[in-house]
Amino acid sequence: MATLLPAGRAAQCALAQEDPEVYAAILHEERRLLDKVQLIASENYVSQAVLEATGSVLTQKYAEGLPGRRYYQGCEWIDRVERLAIDRARRLFGADHANVQPHSGSQANQAVYFAALQPGDTAPASADWYRRGDTAPASADWYRRGDTVLAMDLAEGGHLTHGSPVNLSGRLYRFVHYGVDRATGRLDYEAIARLARAHRPKLIVAGATAYPRVIDFAAFRRIADEVEALLMVDMAHIAGLVAGGAHPSPVPHADFVSSSTHKTLRGPRGGMILCREGWARALDRAVFPGTQGGPLEHVIAAKAVAFAEALRPDFALYARAIVANARALAEALLAEGLNLVSGGTDNHLILVDLGPDGPTGAAVAAALDEAGIVCNKNAVPGDTRPPNQTSGIRLGTPAVTTLGYGPREMATLGRLIGAVVRAPGDAAVLARVRADVRRLTTAVGERALA
Repeated sequence: MATLLPAGRAAQCALAQEDPEVYAAILHEERRLLDKVQLIASENYVSQAVLEATGSVLTQKYAEGLPGRRYYQGCEWIDRVERLAIDRARRLFGADHANVQPHSGSQANQAVYFAALQPGDTAPASADWYRRGDTAPASADWYRRGDTVLAMDLAEGGHLTHGSPVNLSGRLYRFVHYGVDRATGRLDYEAIARLARAHRPKLIVAGATAYPRVIDFAAFRRIADEVEALLMVDMAHIAGLVAGGAHPSPVPHADFVSSSTHKTLRGPRGGMILCREGWARALDRAVFPGTQGGPLEHVIAAKAVAFAEALRPDFALYARAIVANARALAEALLAEGLNLVSGGTDNHLILVDLGPDGPTGAAVAAALDEAGIVCNKNAVPGDTRPPNQTSGIRLGTPAVTTLGYGPREMATLGRLIGAVVRAPGDAAVLARVRADVRRLTTAVGERALA
């Protein structure tokens, strides 16, 4: 990628004149990106081309509907851009059909549910039995059970939209959740199959937001076929790895594949859905008019650019480098005596288990940020701490790999993270780590400019 950092000052001179406060905040964000190491697994740096498409005149155009079937006039160039995005997404992932209009991965998931499932009535806040998935009491005349879905529990590594009771998905459908084996930290496919046989879900959801191992999509397909369920894969985190051949593809196995378009895919913040041809019409209608109005065509243009970048041969090198960096960082953390969920990683992320008696994930994430290393607190399997504290942190390598970090830098980062985890409240330790981080970011920046 030729340019990895935000646009130059000249392109922003109008903003500086019109709104100096917003402009100043953008400059500070640029500086933060340069000065700190970004290890949030769901973040990345986009190319200059993606930035320019996102900030283009396409942001002004309403285009409800699909290419060639819009509810507004003046969409001839919008149609061309969206068709490019659709065709490139299909080619990149080998899919029958693609819808590139979802505003996010979360909305992509909701659209799949809307296309494939029958919702129930929304549960009131007092309906604890509903949140547990219990049978409705006889007095609950208002209640109509939604279709059953089997998905990964949020606390075990799943996503909010995989049926959390605080999310719309958990309010409209009856979710049954699977987790990971406590001893190994890995998915137990036979245990998932037993749950599927017991609950006979209409849909099974595979995919996670904090699972560091390869997911066996063929095993999920066999389970779905056994209980006559549909299979959806949420590949939001691993889409770039799939595109680059560094993770098996879910597309041959799944009826639906949802995704965000940033994270490892290195595009703009947005969503997309792939599906089999037989579901194309229902899926498109679930997006519009089912769950969205006018699509964000400037973001769709940026998606088209990102898909084109991912189709180039060097993207496969990038995807493999993400995984190699994650494994190198995991090895360095293990050498520091830290406990990793499942003992390591096969993909782009690492989940560090700080233990029930160790510092909280919130405290460690805050200390690391102060020291110049940015990550996020995260629950670990079996976590007993509340979600705003947690017993773990999540680390990821997509962004640092984009900037050219390699295994040598991962070894350094592992040592620095270990020092902070052991003493998150020690100001002297944080100051020393911050100085080392500054030297590291300066060296990487100079190498990129050379």
